[in-house]
Amino acid sequence: MTDKELHRQYAGICGSLAERKLKPAFDQLKKLINENGLGVFNDEWRELDQTYHYMLQYTVEGIRDPERQKVYRKLIVSAFELVDKVNEAIRLKYSSSIEYERKRGFDNQWITDFELFFTDLEEFYRHDELQALAENRNTRASATSEAASMHRQQMFRLFYHLWFRDQLSAEEINFLKQLFASPTILSDYKSFVVTALTLSQQRYFDAGKLGVLFDAYALDEAAINQRALVGLLITLYQYDSRMSYYPEITGRLELLNEDPAFKQNLELIIVQLIRSKETEKLQQRIRDELLPEMIKISPILKDKLNLDSLMEEGLSEDKNPEWQEIFKDSPGLMDKMEELSELQMEGADVFLGSFALLKSFPFFNEIANWFVPFFAENPELAEVLDVSNEVNRMFVRTIASAPILCNSDKYSFSLSIHNLPKENREFMIQGLKAEMEQLHEIESDEELTDPGRKAGMVSNQYIQDLYRFYKLHPRKNDFDDVFSWRFDFHNKKTLGHILKEDEKVLRNIAEYYFSKNYFEEASSIFDYLLTIKKDGELLQKIAFCHQKQGDFQKALEAYLDAELYEPNRLWNLKKIALCYRNLKQPDKALEYYKEAERLNADDLNNQLNVGHCLLELEQFEEALKCYFKVEYLAPGNKKVWRPIGWCSFLTGNKKQAEKYFLKLFDNEPNKHDLMNMGHVQWSMDKRKEALDYYKQSISKTGFSEAGFMDVFEEDLPQLLRQGIDQDDVPIMLDQLRYFVEG
Repeated sequence: MTDKELHRQYAGICGSLAERKLKPAFDQLKKLINENGLGVFNDEWRELDQTYHYMLQYTVEGIRDPERQKVYRKLIVSAFELVDKVNEAIRLKYSSSIEYERKRGFDNQWITDFELFFTDLEEFYRHDELQALAENRNTRASATSEAASMHRQQMFRLFYHLWFRDQLSAEEINFLKQLFASPTILSDYKSFVVTALTLSQQRYFDAGKLGVLFDAYALDEAAINQRALVGLLITLYQYDSRMSYYPEITGRLELLNEDPAFKQNLELIIVQLIRSKETEKLQQRIRDELLPEMIKISPILKDKLNLDSLMEEGLSEDKNPEWQEIFKDSPGLMDKMEELSELQMEGADVFLGSFALLKSFPFFNEIANWFVPFFAENPELAEVLDVSNEVNRMFVRTIASAPILCNSDKYSFSLSIHNLPKENREFMIQGLKAEMEQLHEIESDEELTDPGRKAGMVSNQYIQDLYRFYKLHPRKNDFDDVFSWRFDFHNKKTLGHILKEDEKVLRNIAEYYFSKNYFEEASSIFDYLLTIKKDGELLQKIAFCHQKQGDFQKALEAYLDAELYEPNRLWNLKKIALCYRNLKQPDKALEYYKEAERLNADDLNNQLNVGHCLLELEQFEEALKCYFKVEYLAPGNKKVWRPIGWCSFLTGNKKQAEKYFLKLFDNEPNKHDLMNMGHVQWSMDKRKEALDYYKQSISKTGFSEAGFMDVFEEDLPQLLRQGIDQDDVPIMLDQLRYFVEG
């Protein structure tokens, strides 16, 4: 059985249990057990099935049992636990994923004595080994490095132990509480452990792991609590269907929800997870728009910036007045760079493409290293970079403080510079240091006005670390990519209930969806908010969402409802008219465009739309008047020439039609321009010219023979009105077909 097929069956059973369809769930589970030779689970399955039969029998017989619902819910939880065990046993037996390869090979490495293990962890710090490494005390460098490496190996062993553990024992939970409470163990390693729990929970659900994540969130260290909250959100999203059967979890969530700081943090991370879905589009924009423009100016960049002189003189506080000239040949580049800079400051992941190729270092062969927080004392850095060198030590410390790079990219950057000449590194460090100082000043100012900003930066960096793992790891297809999920937290029972208790938080999430063009998700939240309070702006935004999804009937209904509130009435009128036009009701659309004209007679776009409606209503002379008005008031408006040419043709003014279509040919004419000119030439009895234009039209990229014939068929009644002989039509079209086949 493939992983994909097993996942489908597992999800089906869990879905049936969540919907309280226990009979089909038990039947599917029994089949799964038998087909995979897992007879060891038969007794457990039989006990659940028998208990359910007794319950059904007592219920039908009308026997009163005040504990029935409690037993029923416990039965469902037990069924969930059994299907989890069966699913894990099958995957452990057959799965070829790297996760289960590693788990199968972990048999002899499980931690058995947690009291001793904890003592060993703290012993490292008691002897001040880590501090010695940080200060690079040469007298003990080798011993310190060895001790730090051993300590790291212990933490990695713990990481994999937790990741591969299905359910935490009371001893393990107690150990984790001790670890988080320890004042000596580095918070970087504590947050590393939080990720192990998150990965473990994604693989195998355990209420005990969730409890530890709640405990970790309660700690007063952003490096730990932000990772914990991200882990909680991913887990609650993934296992939403079963959360109602765990009142101890939903109860803790309700208690947290009473804290305004939690609500703010929750909103922030949800938005960050949603924003992660923009990363692919953003990277494509950088590749398709920014990089080609930068490559275009690169040959003159060195001379423009006088780079040789800059290297000699060092960094200056004065800006080169010539810099503003660099972009004169690429006027849009500066705007794009400023936009990307703003996106970066908002937390958008602009560096994925830059660091994607730097994940091939041996460092990243170790899965755990994708999740290690960046800290200067990491012995793996010491193995690559000589930290006794002041330049290297300064570089690592500078990178560690960079708020714009996630941990994974910081490691990539550090590992990539060890081959650079010393002077290049020194120059780079000076530039980075100046940049970091400026960023830290900005952060300090913003932290005063926004106390949650630091936490937001930590969570954003962590989400980017996760994103790189799920998108860039060589065996990424072995994992369920959490960033392929919709992250529609508002539609989930557990978190949806929490979010709906705070209208402001929900509105902010909806507005973010709306700003990023996720119109389906935005409209579903706006619809809910509308049940709380009627609001014209909400109605308009709901209408706009429907419009963008192509449902013009629903959009029209919402725009009409918004009319009662009169928010930005002119805009609303034009949107109503647009919906009527798309619903093929030009007469109704004309009414609203005329009303908009009364409010703003100078709007030429509106005048164009009035003309389009008149054209669709076959009031060609009136339409021409509108188009000529637009041309008179905006002589450079080329888009009005096409409808003027077409209306002129329809009113029999063929010379005028020819004149305007020829004006369009000054630029690249499109397939319809060429076809329309063919119609005009034919109506003027210039058949050879007409055929030539038809040939050019049908040869245009994206215009098939069938497509041409469909448009021609639609235009045919107008051609006949302009004197084309009906009997000549099939002859002309066959001549065109011979050209296409030739």
